[in-house]
Amino acid sequence: MSDSPHQFSRAEQEAVYRAIAERRDMRHFRPDPVAPKQLKRLLMAAHQAPSVGLMQPWRIIRITDSIIREKIKALVEKERIETAKAMNEREDEFMRLKVEGMDNCAEILVVALCDKREEHIFGRRTMPNMDLASVSCAIQNMWLAARVEGLGMGWVSIFEPEALADLLKLPSGASPVAILCLGHVNEFYPEPMLQMENWRQGIELDSVLYENHWDKPASL
Repeated sequence: MSDSPHQFSRAEQEAVYRAIAERRDMRHFRPDPVAPKQLKRLLMAAHQAPSVGLMQPWRIIRITDSIIREKIKALVEKERIETAKAMNEREDEFMRLKVEGMDNCAEILVVALCDKREEHIFGRRTMPNMDLASVSCAIQNMWLAARVEGLGMGWVSIFEPEALADLLKLPSGASPVAILCLGHVNEFYPEPMLQMENWRQGIELDSVLYENHWDKPASL
């Protein structure tokens, strides 16, 4: 098969695939500030994400108030304890995991779904959760851009959405999706941290790839 005239150079292709392979959910940061122009590039990468019906349902709140930052951390800690209790026999093991990096990261960004999403029908009439899928694409864009720039990013999802929405004064119908920790790191984990901590091992591609029907292995 001939090469596509639209493809990137080999070096550019390898850089994209390297960023995907080496992206990590980071929890250990240095407090050095992120340059404003660098942060703007990452935010623009997020904003260039695909979205169903071009609804662009993401809303990004940059947390610069130290008091609000501490209150967010308290919400995460409260849910961390509740999550640990729900783990039963793995409670102690879970409590030893580092599940957030808000103490030292340079930036905290809260990504939320916008309000009035019911007005957007294109692509959502039978699949209304495509707005959440679009927000996830924006987060992934930022994550990959951060890795390319040598910055770490971690997605914190351990919080009670209504409590965080109240704290940040989100309008009715809007909902927080992620707390993102962003900043400089001493090094990137050589593999996903949960694998390193023996919490869970990732599964192989063959285990999730089917052909024509569910559970029929694909022949690649």
